[in-house]
Amino acid sequence: MWEENFDTEHEVGRTLDYSPVSWREYFDQMDDVNVGLADSGDVFRVYKAGSDGPLLVLLHGGGHSALSWAVFTTAIASRVTCRVLAMDLRGHGATMVLQSDDFSTQTMSSDVANVIRATYGETPPPVVLMGHGVGGAISVHLASNMLIPSTVGLVAIDVVEGSAMDALHSIQNFLKGRPKSFNSMEHAIEWSVKSGQIRNLESARVSMVGQIKRCEVEETDPLEQASPGTDTVVERNEEFYDQSLVNDNENTSTEGVYKWRIDLSKSEKYWDGWFRGTSNLFLSCNMPKLLLLAGIDRLDRTLTIGQMQGRFMMQVLPPCGHAVHEDKPEKVADAVASFLLRHKFAEAKKQNRSSETLTE
Repeated sequence: MWEENFDTEHEVGRTLDYSPVSWREYFDQMDDVNVGLADSGDVFRVYKAGSDGPLLVLLHGGGHSALSWAVFTTAIASRVTCRVLAMDLRGHGATMVLQSDDFSTQTMSSDVANVIRATYGETPPPVVLMGHGVGGAISVHLASNMLIPSTVGLVAIDVVEGSAMDALHSIQNFLKGRPKSFNSMEHAIEWSVKSGQIRNLESARVSMVGQIKRCEVEETDPLEQASPGTDTVVERNEEFYDQSLVNDNENTSTEGVYKWRIDLSKSEKYWDGWFRGTSNLFLSCNMPKLLLLAGIDRLDRTLTIGQMQGRFMMQVLPPCGHAVHEDKPEKVADAVASFLLRHKFAEAKKQNRSSETLTE
């Protein structure tokens, strides 16, 4: 249940800026968290913001990275007092683990719990788990099993068992249909917006850098070296905000290309396990819950009944694609802020005191 192709609206006559933007514009700090023994090799990249209030643990969808939450983080921080920790799941973004191909629900759930424990000790602040797509499914499993004991709330974004299971058969076709490489970071950002993968240009400019990486063509056959589509590449570790990587478009075909950080097709055997049973697990979580959807058609029978019984809050946020929190970060922030205020998890920022009327 990943991105879908949508037409994207552009302002007529306006030249759009597709250059990448640094995470520093949205988060306070970036850390690499070591989990397990010092020599285990498991290091998770996390981005943080805020110093008071509840901790929003943000888990991205398949193929994305923690940077997909960048614009939302700024939006939610302007509404309520809270802390944010967004992490790159294993195999994604800049996270480096020994078993990068183990995408089982159990392993990925343990990863999140271990990162929170390593970061905040045995007594973390009140946690609100918030996940999109696969990250939403992991959030549900975390909450259901109370792997983070201080969890007080759960927010799932566009993750519904019924529609997810129905979509599994089409994911491989989607993956095969998208470009295998790009000549520059700008080209990747432009493609993501024009294809409808991310409908919000601001979000695409910061989040696409977590999805693709700069690679160099190995110097073997000169003919192969000149092809931007060659599969013989090695990763370069330069930071994305080094503009020399992205502004020289004339020589990128011979110097290097940008490729996806993760081959999602290789995770296929885990897809069923991510989503099967999540609707019942979501309903069984004994805590306040919020479900945000891109469309009402995504709701399955189990959740429809649960919603009619008032077992969770729900909001539909059309028109947007699957990446709801990237396409409509302000609307998602409004919904999450209302949820946090209603259950007294957080306090409204002074300039947003009027938001409290939504909870009365």
